[in-house]
Amino acid sequence: MKADMFRLDGKVVVVIGAGSGIGASVAKGVAQQGGTTICWDVKGDTAEATAAAIRAEGGRAESGVVDITDEAVLNAALDGVVTAHKALDGLVCTPAINVRKSILKYSGDEFDRVVKVNLRGNFNVLMATGRIMTAQKSGSIVLFSSIRSIVTEPRQAVYSMTKAGILQLAKTAATEWAEQGVRVNAVGPGVIETPLTAPIKAVPEWYAAYANKTPMRRWAHADEMAGPTVFLLSDAASYVTGTILYADGGWLAADGRFTPPGI
Repeated sequence: MKADMFRLDGKVVVVIGAGSGIGASVAKGVAQQGGTTICWDVKGDTAEATAAAIRAEGGRAESGVVDITDEAVLNAALDGVVTAHKALDGLVCTPAINVRKSILKYSGDEFDRVVKVNLRGNFNVLMATGRIMTAQKSGSIVLFSSIRSIVTEPRQAVYSMTKAGILQLAKTAATEWAEQGVRVNAVGPGVIETPLTAPIKAVPEWYAAYANKTPMRRWAHADEMAGPTVFLLSDAASYVTGTILYADGGWLAADGRFTPPGI
C-alpha cells in the first residue's frame, strides 16, 4: 500500500463551479494534495479569485470561464487543457440550480431551466470528458448528486429528479468506460452551507430543522466536501467506480427526528 495514495501530485484536475461554495473548496483541496487545479466557473472573476487564492498558498492553479450548458465552449476548453498539460487526470462538476415550488405551481420554463443545468449540463460534461479520458485510457470523473437522489421533500420534485438522474448518469458512464480505465462516481452531500442554501439559512426554524435531522446536529461546511471528492479522484479509490459517496452527516441513516426516552 502506497503511503501517498491520497495525494494528487502530478495530476491535472478540472473543477467546474470553482468560483464558490463546494467547488471552491474542492479546487483548493485538489491543490493542497499536490494537484494542478483548473478552476472553471460561469463567472470568470470568481474562478480567478479561487485560483489566485491557491497560488497565494504555493499551489498550482489556472482559471477560465465555462458554461456547462454550452457544449462547444466546454469541448474547446477541455481540449485546451489537454493541449497545455498533455493530460486530463480528473474532473469534478459541482454546478446546480434549484427552483423550490410545488409540482402544481411549476412552470414549464422553470422545469426546463433546472433540467438544462443539472441534467443536460452534467451530461455535456460527461460526454466531453469521457471523449478525452477514454482515448487516453485513464481518468476519474466526479459528479455532484445529493441526498435528494434518495429522499425528497415538498417543493423539491424537479431538483430531486435531476439529482437522481445525475447518479444514474454516473453509474452508466462507469459501466461503459471501465474497460478504458476511466472511473466515474458521485458525491452526495447533505445540507451544506453554500450560496445555494442561503435562503434556508435565512429562516432560523428551517435551518434548525435541517440541522436537527442529522445525527451530528449540524450543517456541513463546504470544505468538508473536499475530502470525499479528493478521495474519489485519488489512487486510493482505484477500485471505486459507479457509486455514490454520501457525505451527509448521517442524514440518510437517521429515521425520524425523535429520540425515545430512556435511550
